[in-house]
Amino acid sequence: MPTRIGRLFDGLRAANRKALIGYLTAGDPSLERTPALVAALVGGGVDLVELGVPFSDPIADGPVIQRASERALRAGASLRCVLEIARQIRRASEVPLLLFTYLNPVLRYGVAALAKDAAAAGIDGVLLTDLSVEEAAPHVALLHAQKLDTVFLAAPTSTEARLRLIAQYSSGFAYLVSRTGVTGERDSLAASAAPLVQAMRRVTDLPLAVGFGISRPEHVAAAGALADGVVVGSAIVHLIEQYAADPDLEARLEDFARALKRGFDMPRPS
Repeated sequence: MPTRIGRLFDGLRAANRKALIGYLTAGDPSLERTPALVAALVGGGVDLVELGVPFSDPIADGPVIQRASERALRAGASLRCVLEIARQIRRASEVPLLLFTYLNPVLRYGVAALAKDAAAAGIDGVLLTDLSVEEAAPHVALLHAQKLDTVFLAAPTSTEARLRLIAQYSSGFAYLVSRTGVTGERDSLAASAAPLVQAMRRVTDLPLAVGFGISRPEHVAAAGALADGVVVGSAIVHLIEQYAADPDLEARLEDFARALKRGFDMPRPS
């Protein structure tokens, strides 16, 4: 039985549409406001939400998400709090939820316990950013036992052997990092994205989502021409940072998501 993530991509593929995936750091600017921010993203057309678990040493993330993690941790966020946020979201929405976290908080929580509690909270999948795919098998087995998808990152530097392991252990979709380095807004889609998509297509028929550096509708258009989904993170987190004290934050976030979504309907790059 496919998860909400699998059903989403099946439905979009049948309709010849692409997924807009939005990331936010749970607990920024507050634990209480996060469900409303998720609702705003969904209202603007986001198809799948990555709930980022704040972590003190987010090595894959640039300064925007690092600052968001620091703010959320100061606000009292933890992995357990993020699961409670997921429960609140799930009471009102069927949007697919991907728990985006580093391995350390999961090991402290206990992988088996996290798998059970995440599934009970309405989480659909887990992305462990710094879990080496070569060492993933026991963790993946525990997560799959709770019918959670597992998403792994492929980078432009990944070898074919590593891409095959990523394909083997990923379910739901595979996340393709469009450039080397950390997350952050950029002026254009990296040239390395297209060859990576092509290389991954050779080893799997999983849906592929491209992320890192995507912040504008034209980036969505370019990435959507290559892949099945597009991930926007830092641009969303940056907007939340800018307007955290603004009562219109949710409306701004919804408008931003809607503008990004229109990127899929822009003329595709030649």
